[in-house]
Amino acid sequence: MNAPLGTAAAPDVAAWPDYGLTAAQRRIAVLGHTYEYPGMDGARGEIWCYTDRLSYAPGDTVAFHVSSTSTDWRLEIARDGAALELVHVEEGLTAGHHDTPDQCSVAGCGWPVAHRLVIPAGWRSGAYRVTATGEGADGAPIACHHLFIVTAAGQHRLPGRVLQIAATGTWTAYNTWGGSNHYQGITGPEHNQYAPRVSLERPFCRGFVVLPPEAPRVPLEVPVPPAMPPRYPHMEWAYATGHSKKYASAGWASYDGHFFRWAERAGYAVDLASQHDLHFRPEILSRYDCVVFVGHDEYWTAEMRDAVDAYVEAGGRVARFAGNFMWQTRLEDEGRTQVCYKYRARAEDPLAGTPRVTTSWEAAEIGRPGAMTFGLDATRGLYVGWGGCAPRGVRGFPVYRPEHWAFAGTGLYYGDLLGADSHVFGYEVDGLDYVIRNGLPEPAPGAQVPEGLQILALGLSSLIEESADIPADDQFLSDADARFVAGILAGGDDPAAVERVKRGSGAIVNFRRGAGEVFHAGSCEWVAGLLRQDPMVERVTANVLDRYLAPR
Repeated sequence: MNAPLGTAAAPDVAAWPDYGLTAAQRRIAVLGHTYEYPGMDGARGEIWCYTDRLSYAPGDTVAFHVSSTSTDWRLEIARDGAALELVHVEEGLTAGHHDTPDQCSVAGCGWPVAHRLVIPAGWRSGAYRVTATGEGADGAPIACHHLFIVTAAGQHRLPGRVLQIAATGTWTAYNTWGGSNHYQGITGPEHNQYAPRVSLERPFCRGFVVLPPEAPRVPLEVPVPPAMPPRYPHMEWAYATGHSKKYASAGWASYDGHFFRWAERAGYAVDLASQHDLHFRPEILSRYDCVVFVGHDEYWTAEMRDAVDAYVEAGGRVARFAGNFMWQTRLEDEGRTQVCYKYRARAEDPLAGTPRVTTSWEAAEIGRPGAMTFGLDATRGLYVGWGGCAPRGVRGFPVYRPEHWAFAGTGLYYGDLLGADSHVFGYEVDGLDYVIRNGLPEPAPGAQVPEGLQILALGLSSLIEESADIPADDQFLSDADARFVAGILAGGDDPAAVERVKRGSGAIVNFRRGAGEVFHAGSCEWVAGLLRQDPMVERVTANVLDRYLAPR
C-alpha cells in the first residue's frame, strides 16, 4: 500500500548490505581510525614485506625488507597483467622479527634487507605482485602482499605502445600501514593527527595489492531510500573483513590494475611506470606517443607536472581517465619521503608562502592552477554518488557533444548518459567553472583553463553531504573540505564563501596545447566501466588510445 500523500514512506533498508556489524561497529568503521600495525595479528604471528623502491628496470636489484615471526618464508612473484603470470618462486628464505618505530609511517620501518633479486632481462614491463608466506604459531599460513613495478628496458623510442603511469603518489598518501597517512594518524602532540610527511619504507596496507571481487567500490550500488542517513558500504566491509579503511580510495587493486589488465586483454601493448619515475626520470615520456593516467590520481609534485606539460607541448598525447587532481607534494630523502601539509600548509609547511607550498594547486601562492595541465581540477569538482553527496545522482556522464571523435561508434545522442550502467561517474571527479549557452557547456569567462578546451560531457558534484532532512552528526565528510576550498577559491571560509563553492561538476574535456593533445575524463570511477565491460566506455577508451597511438 502506498503511503498517503504528504507522508514519507519508511526507509527500505532490507536490501542494504549487511556485513554483520552492529550500529556501534558501523560508526567505528566510518568515523574511527583503524589501521595496520606490527603485532595486530596477535599470537598467531605475522609477516610483512616492503621493497626499497617502487619501480625497477631489468637488471636492477630489488631489496626485500621482511619482518616475520616465522623461521622461514616463501617468496612468490607474479606479473599482474591480462593474466596472472607466476614468474618467480623461492622457498626456505630466512628473516627475523624486527622492532618497528612507533612513527614508522613517517620515519620508515628500518628493517634490514632479507633478500635480494636481480630483475631478469626477460621480464616485461608491468606490475609484479609479491606474496610473502610463512607459518603461523597455529600451523596455518601467514601471508602478506606487496607490489613493485618493472619499467621498459632501454632508452629507445617505443612507438605503438602505451605508457601507463601508476598513481603512486596517491598510494603513498592513503597507505594506512603503521598508523598514519595524509588523512588520519598517530602523529602530533596528542598522537591523533594526520602526517604531513609519510615514508615509502613500509608495507602496503591490506587491500592495495589484492582484493576479492566482492569488495565494494566507493559509489553506492544500492538504491538509497528517502530520508535515510548516509551509509558507506566500503568502509563497513573493510572493517568487517580486516582490510584497510582506505583500500577503496587508492592502490593497484581498486584502480590502476583494472585499466592495465583491460588494455592488455584488448590487445594494446602497455608499459608501466611510477610517478616517481615521472619525477626523477621525466625523459621516460619521450619514448611513447601516448601516456595514460587512471583512477584516483590526487597527489603530484611540481616536477611531475613539468614533465607532462613539456611532453604535451613537444607533441605528446595524454589521456587521463582519472579524478581528483588536487594536491602539490614534494619528494624528499631521494624519494623515500612524501611531503604534503594539505589543510595545515599555510600554518606549518616550512615553504609556506612560496610556490612549493604543499597545498591545493589553486592556492594563489603556487600560481599554477591544476586545470592548466589537464583542463579540470578537483576544487571545482569532487564528490558524487557516495555518502550524502548526490547519492541518487546520475551514475554516468551526461553527454553534450556526441559528435566529438571520442564518441564515434557509441551511438550516443545529446543528453544521453555515458557509463551510467557501470557507474563511471562517481566517487571523486574533476570539474571547472562553466556556463551554458544554447544548451552547450563552455568554460566560464575568466576560467583558468587551456585555450580551445571543449567540454564534451558534464555532470554535477558536491563538496558537502547536505540534506534539509538529514542531520550531519554521523556524516563522514562534514564541511571541512568545503571550508578549505572556500579559503582557497573565495578567500575565506565563512558561510557565504562556502555557499559559493560547495556545488561542483565533473566533466570530460579535450584540448590541444603546443604540438600535443589532452583528453581528460575526470572521474576516479572510469575504470569501473572497464572492469564491468561497459561497451560504450570501452569504445570511448579505445577511440582515445587509437587516435593517440596513430602515426602522425
